[in-house]
Amino acid sequence: MMQHAHYLIVGASHAALSALHAIRLHDAEGDVTLLTRDDSLPYSPTVLPYVVSGRSDPGRVFLRDEGYFSEHKVNYLRGAKVQKLNSGESAVELADGSKIGFDKLLLATGAAPMLPAIPGLAGLKFHVLRTLADAVSLREALPRIKRALVLGGGLIGMHAAENLAKGGVEVSVVEMQPHVLAGYFDAEASGMIEAVFAAKGVRLLLGTSVAAFTPNGEGCRAKLADGTEIDADLLLVATGVAPVTDFLDGSGVETERGVLVDEHMRTNVANIWAAGDVAQARGFYSSERIINGILPDAVDQGRIAGMAMAEDPGTHDYAGGVPLNTYSFFGQHAVSVGVHEGALEASGVEVKKQVDAAHNHYLKIVLKDRRLAGIFGVNAAFDPGIMWELILRGIDLGDEKLAFLRSPQDTARALMSKNWR
Repeated sequence: MMQHAHYLIVGASHAALSALHAIRLHDAEGDVTLLTRDDSLPYSPTVLPYVVSGRSDPGRVFLRDEGYFSEHKVNYLRGAKVQKLNSGESAVELADGSKIGFDKLLLATGAAPMLPAIPGLAGLKFHVLRTLADAVSLREALPRIKRALVLGGGLIGMHAAENLAKGGVEVSVVEMQPHVLAGYFDAEASGMIEAVFAAKGVRLLLGTSVAAFTPNGEGCRAKLADGTEIDADLLLVATGVAPVTDFLDGSGVETERGVLVDEHMRTNVANIWAAGDVAQARGFYSSERIINGILPDAVDQGRIAGMAMAEDPGTHDYAGGVPLNTYSFFGQHAVSVGVHEGALEASGVEVKKQVDAAHNHYLKIVLKDRRLAGIFGVNAAFDPGIMWELILRGIDLGDEKLAFLRSPQDTARALMSKNWR
């Protein structure tokens, strides 16, 4: 006999857990099943670099324990991979052939690594860093290697490069963009981060790509587009992620880059919602639907989806995706909130920079019509959460604009106390 759940949640990270919490606040008794393809309790992908470094014990990184699910009357199924969704029957089929029916379904399947189409890559042993098992595998490999090659200079790649370097490994990073962390910082801010990595012995090969791989003993040899060759004992591929949607083929659920959702995270199928890294929802700066794969957004989207699924009358519309990323590296700190001036219509845009290269300090503030649109810092003191809220709430800085440009943190706190009661 097929299992059945009133609420079925596929996925177990921040969006899923936020939705579960929202459901239980309004519906304490409705039957809930939460399943994950992982063989573990829920964890955050943000902790994985710290598992690699040894700073975090992989057995102690979980967001919830078994007692939580028992207390909240949740059927938690681990090692349960969904391979097909039949929306007409309101059921999912798992990899083991079993089926689970549902009245309401939340897709919070997250994202998986994208592998570049580089000749020779498929025949190599390489690492990715997206799951707890990936992190443990990479950690266990560290003592056996002397040279590592990291493909990709985004957050995952740079985190990994740092931890490899701290472990005494000779690290090379290959990035197609002209500077690292190009999705978050401009060239000037990235240059400060690059200088720190270079001082720590990390070799950064920017504005280039790998043309082909060949095996080299237990490792590999990479030939770059300019003919440079790099030998490595370990290869980490960190060239981006894509939403996990393969199980939706033929389901009738509309997708583009991710699962298309409305302001309540509902898909085109009435009893199916999506949230987190798999969801393609409206952006904050335009009506275009985007994927905004950040933790605060996953929590917000999950909460909205859960409230809508439980028919909570307090359900609010999703305000739109605003990028937010915090990044610590070699004891220093970088923060990116919102968008750069190039993403905005030029009218009404103001940009102010404070740069102290001697102290590796950088602050850039982008305003649009006296409202904060973006703020970016390297070793600059401001609370990213408060700035994120300033943008989302569209707070007109008004007479406080000059004070904000001089001292964004203090002014933002004052605005918060005035506007957010």
